[in-house]
Amino acid sequence: MSVMNDVDLGRIALLESIQHQGKEWDVLAPRYGVTNPDPPWKTSLIGMCECLAVGGSLPTLDRRRAEDELGNTIYSEVPAPERELLALVHVMLKRGLVVEHDLASRMRAVRSRLQAL
Repeated sequence: MSVMNDVDLGRIALLESIQHQGKEWDVLAPRYGVTNPDPPWKTSLIGMCECLAVGGSLPTLDRRRAEDELGNTIYSEVPAPERELLALVHVMLKRGLVVEHDLASRMRAVRSRLQAL
């Protein structure tokens, strides 16, 4: 599997809208008295990256290169765990592995469930 030549640095409205909402783990954790430095979704993120690599949809080198490029540009102001997540979703959207409308719909559903708690 070869490393992709270029990372599509085109901005994605959905990801732009969520990257500065104050929902970073280092902000949320103290609010809820959590001391674990890693967000609870971090292990799922790692697992998803591994599955995408093993399945050939997103080789590890491609993903890491994209994380570096996107982290140095579009998502440079976002903390590390969230930056990794945004970079992964960015690449998945640009490669057509996820559809922006479907992702937005799922995010609304999750937000609705969380707000109902």
